Amino acid sequence: MGNIYDGAFRTILNDCRQMVIPVLNEIFGEDYTGNEKIEFHPNEHFIDQQDAANQERITDTNFTIFGKIKKKYHLECESSLPDGRMTIRLFEYDAQIALDEGEVINETLTVTFPNTAVLYLRTYMKTPDKMRYVVKTPGGTVEYDVPIMKIQGYSLEYIFSKGLLLLIPFYIFSHEKNFKVYNSNEQKLAELKVEYQDILNRLDKLEQEGIIGAFDKRTIIELSGDVIKEIAQKYENVQKGIGGMMSGALLETEARTILNRGKDEAKKETALRMLKDGELPIDKIAKYSGLDIAEIKLLAGLQTV
Repeated sequence: MGNIYDGAFRTILNDCRQMVIPVLNEIFGEDYTGNEKIEFHPNEHFIDQQDAANQERITDTNFTIFGKIKKKYHLECESSLPDGRMTIRLFEYDAQIALDEGEVINETLTVTFPNTAVLYLRTYMKTPDKMRYVVKTPGGTVEYDVPIMKIQGYSLEYIFSKGLLLLIPFYIFSHEKNFKVYNSNEQKLAELKVEYQDILNRLDKLEQEGIIGAFDKRTIIELSGDVIKEIAQKYENVQKGIGGMMSGALLETEARTILNRGKDEAKKETALRMLKDGELPIDKIAKYSGLDIAEIKLLAGLQTV
C-alpha cells in the first residue's frame, strides 16, 4: 500500500505492541492475557518471479506470539476497495514468511504458514467477511479462511469495551462518506467533534487508570491526526475541526509530560535535601516527597557525601 495509512498501522503495531493482543483475541478467538512475549520479524521479503528480477514486497507486519503454544501471525491494512488482488498478494506474503523460517531435515521441507488477517479501511456492501485459500497439491487439498476486519463494523463503544485501541486512528473511515455534509453543515460537524472529544476523554481515563501509558495515548492521538489530515485533505472544515482537535490534544499531552517531568525533578530535589539532612527515615522521606521508597533508596545510593 505504501501510504500514510500503511505507515500508521505499522507504527502503532511496532511502537505499542501490546495493543495487538486484543485484536488477535477479536479476530482469531484467542484468549491471550496481554502478558505474552511478542517477537516481530522483518517486513521486507523478496518474491522470486520467473524471468524477472526478485521483487521486494513489504508486509505490514508479521510476528510470533509466545503463549501456551507458539503462533505466527501476519496482519495487513488495506485502504483500497477489495478487488481480488489482495488475496493473491497475501498468499505471496504468507508463502514467503513460511519459507523464511522453513526447515529442511533429511530432504524434507517443513513450512508453517502464519495466521493471517486483513483490516479493510474501505468496504462496500458485497465485501465478504473472509478470504479463503484453497491449495491443491499432489498430496491433497488444503484450505482455510483469512478473516477480514471492517473498520465500519466497529462502534466506539465496542472498540473501548474490547480494548481494540489499535483501531482508533482509523475510526475516521467510518465517517468518510459524510465528509461533504460535515464540511458544509456546522451542526453535523459539531456532532462529529463531540464524538472525537469522547475518544479523547476515554483515552485520558484509560491513562489515569494505568491501563495505557502516556506514550500509548500520545501515539494514538498523533496517528489519528495524521490519518485525518490525509483522508480529509479536500475538506477544510473537517480538517480544522477534527484535525485541529487532535493537534490540540497532542500539544496538551506534550505540555503535561513536560510539566510532570518538572514535578518529578522537584520531588527528587526535595528528597535529596532530606537525605542530606539525615534527620528522617527513608519511609518518611518517601511520604513527604511523594516518591516511592525504592526511588528514595536509589537516590540514597547515588548520593555522594
